[in-house]
Amino acid sequence: MFRAAYRRNDTEPASGGGRSRRAKVGIVLGAGAARGWAHIGALKELDAMGLRLDVVVGSSIGTLVGGCYAAGRLDMLEAFARSLTRRRVLGLLDFSFTGAGLIGGERLRSRLEAELGGIRIEDLPVRFAGVATEIGGGHEIWLRRGLLVDAIRASYALPGVFEPVKVNGRWLFDGAIVNPVPVSVARALGAERVIALNISSDRVGRGTAIQDPFGRPERPPSVEEPGNDSAGMIARWWRGGNGSARAGGDASAPGLMTSMVNAFDILQDRIMRSRLAGDPPDALVQLKVGNIGMFEFHRAGELIALGREAVRKAAAEIREHAEPARTDAGGPDVPAGPPA
Repeated sequence: MFRAAYRRNDTEPASGGGRSRRAKVGIVLGAGAARGWAHIGALKELDAMGLRLDVVVGSSIGTLVGGCYAAGRLDMLEAFARSLTRRRVLGLLDFSFTGAGLIGGERLRSRLEAELGGIRIEDLPVRFAGVATEIGGGHEIWLRRGLLVDAIRASYALPGVFEPVKVNGRWLFDGAIVNPVPVSVARALGAERVIALNISSDRVGRGTAIQDPFGRPERPPSVEEPGNDSAGMIARWWRGGNGSARAGGDASAPGLMTSMVNAFDILQDRIMRSRLAGDPPDALVQLKVGNIGMFEFHRAGELIALGREAVRKAAAEIREHAEPARTDAGGPDVPAGPPA
């Protein structure tokens, strides 16, 4: 069973019999919606390398994966992600036309509370923070205390898609708006060596529009066929138009959701580049996800494999800045973390 990497002692024996201090290592998990499943594979590969983490920070889906990692629930999350199909993804989305978001999020909240309910951030065995954005003022909010589920939900609340979440009197939404790869937060929490996992897509920068994230295969009839049901309406909004061509043979214009999510993807990429230029990590692992869309949650198997591969390729750079913890007989016997 995978365990959240944790080391309670900052010292290791030196070759001369003295004790040398081990630099605290932080991991930063970037935003990217469904593409964030790649973080699962990356974290498991880092664990296989023997790397011990003292600080875990996430933004958007990075908060979800990082929170499950810190709580020793990464195996649970991986099993859930791998079980998703297009139908199951749709089944988790409770569409709403009366709130502040297209998706109410109650089904996802119930699922999270069933697995993580009652776990508080301050009780985790590693320093943890999730990044969110305050509605109105646009302040960057670091969620370092309180219920882990609340921090996760607030951090991934994509504006217009999920309803905002109220935490400590503030209405919050997606942290990717202000800090998609929050290296600065990890350093503020005490990380002296920072490894950042950044999700990059071939789509951003090429001017292409994200198409229907669920695809046509496996779609329930209510989504495929026109009708008055909310799911069918969402599918038509996402694809855009009614399937007819414009004069001149051009395809119909992108729908509302396609336009909004594509704009958010571009915005996030620009903010990420700016923030990383101003505060670069010690080691940056690029999780290249090709043309996998932001809402293709059913492709977890591919994404997890891509995350593992990315860490393997960057292993030399990672070891240069964050030496794996020793487990030889001469070192202290340190627990790896809470049982999953």
